[in-house]
Amino acid sequence: MADTAKVYPRTGDTQTIYLKNVITNANIEVGDYTMYNDFVKDPIKFEQNNVLYHYPVNHDRLIIGKFCSIACGTKFLFNSANHALDSLSTYPFPLFSEEWGLKPKNVAESWDNKGDIIIGNDVWIGFEAVILAGVTIGDGAIVGARAVVTKDVAPYTIVGGVPAKPIRKRFDAQTIKALLEIRWWDWDEDKIAQNIEAIKSGCIASLCV
Repeated sequence: MADTAKVYPRTGDTQTIYLKNVITNANIEVGDYTMYNDFVKDPIKFEQNNVLYHYPVNHDRLIIGKFCSIACGTKFLFNSANHALDSLSTYPFPLFSEEWGLKPKNVAESWDNKGDIIIGNDVWIGFEAVILAGVTIGDGAIVGARAVVTKDVAPYTIVGGVPAKPIRKRFDAQTIKALLEIRWWDWDEDKIAQNIEAIKSGCIASLCV
């Protein structure tokens, strides 16, 4: 049976990791079996290289579900990368409070806070995609290579481009509804193992629900 405590699930492959097992930041949550592959940099340094502008002062979170596939170079761009658009200037004055006699506790006023990044279960994020703050990507969705995701993505929807736009649904509405109700990723390991061939087949009627 699969060992969710491993860092490297594939013998001899140090480019692919179970992401959950290298996370140290309390504001990052990753589900079982979600994998990250990086052939350019050390995948263990995911927090440092891929989760950007994620400063503690903001308390924003990255939540990633189970069984996700995250490709090399994917970036999660958090709120501190923003600047305040309602201000007459985009210059982050509160960030330089010492220079301008402002209260240091108001540093987060330097940027617009759009919220957490939430990735559902069984999501595939393609090579060098960028996910912006405040975005929720639904279960079973696919994000194309180098897409920049600025808006929420519905479950089982394929998106691509800059900015990312829907390309098509993966399945018909009835199948999507059934998958969201079944939530196979929450089954125990034995049940998933018994249904792997059915899952691979693409035929929901084959699942032993």
